[in-house]
Amino acid sequence: MTRKHDKNTEDILKDIPNGKIIINRHNSTHENTIFNKDFRYCSNGRGLVDTYSVFPGIELSFNYYYANCFEFQHRPVHSAMQINHCRSGRMGWKMQDQSTIYLGPGDLSLHTLHSCADSAMNLPLGYYQGVSVFIDLNALTATPPDILSEAGINGNNLYAKFCEQAGHTAIPASEKIEHIFSELYDLPERMYLPYFKLKVQELLLFLDMLDLENTKRLNQYVSGQVETIKEIHSLMTSDLKRHYTIEELSKQYLMNTTTLKSVFKAVYGMPIASYMKEYRMKSTSNMLLQEDKSISEIAAAVGYKSQSKFTSAFRDIFQILPTAYQKLYRNQ
Repeated sequence: MTRKHDKNTEDILKDIPNGKIIINRHNSTHENTIFNKDFRYCSNGRGLVDTYSVFPGIELSFNYYYANCFEFQHRPVHSAMQINHCRSGRMGWKMQDQSTIYLGPGDLSLHTLHSCADSAMNLPLGYYQGVSVFIDLNALTATPPDILSEAGINGNNLYAKFCEQAGHTAIPASEKIEHIFSELYDLPERMYLPYFKLKVQELLLFLDMLDLENTKRLNQYVSGQVETIKEIHSLMTSDLKRHYTIEELSKQYLMNTTTLKSVFKAVYGMPIASYMKEYRMKSTSNMLLQEDKSISEIAAAVGYKSQSKFTSAFRDIFQILPTAYQKLYRNQ
């Protein structure tokens, strides 16, 4: 009995070389998904896709990526839909129309395989783990599973509701979405297919009942805004001694403060101040273990003039004092 899907991304990908995505096909022909002979990718990172045939024309995959960016190319298919659920990490997917959708833990996106035929996946935190469901909309309309047939669910309705206007939709995390996906990651292997069948149908029933007009959507961003935020991130992380205000960054990069804060949080998953605090503390965790410097020197190296404020910030992130952290992990 194996439960690979509840492990962390780094452990799962440790034996895969950089520049490689391994695609494991389980009882699947892959005639209707992106994983066919036309599928191409480019990255200096690594990935793993475990994909299973659930119903005729419906497949489910577990996706693990460890990289900064992947570029994908595959044949464009209007009549096929991809549904993505982020479990951990963060993903920004740049679509054919140059808009970018960012998914964090629990978020859900839907798009046609035409929208992502030539696309780029940006991983702001360096990793991503999630589930994708691929649906041949014509097959779903022609031969739906019995439960979906009873509910009157078909591919035409799904396409019209979620993809007809822009080609893609993104929905923030909710308890209902979490309920559908959380159980998929901790199953004995003998229960994979029965649970996949159960959960795919539950997902489609949920989507059919969803009142999209009164449901909050995730914002989508144009590529220029995202690239500017990446430049701001690079500036702030290149010299941790320097602290920047929102107003300074806004003037320097010609972006109003509201947009700057909103796009930064969408890309990196946290407000700027919280992100930089955590970034600084994670940087010092390595310094505490690898460099022969005092706590005050390390604090100064990441922009803290006060050792007590640095100690308090470190404890906020790691729930342990830096001196105790050093003693606990330095000789391991």
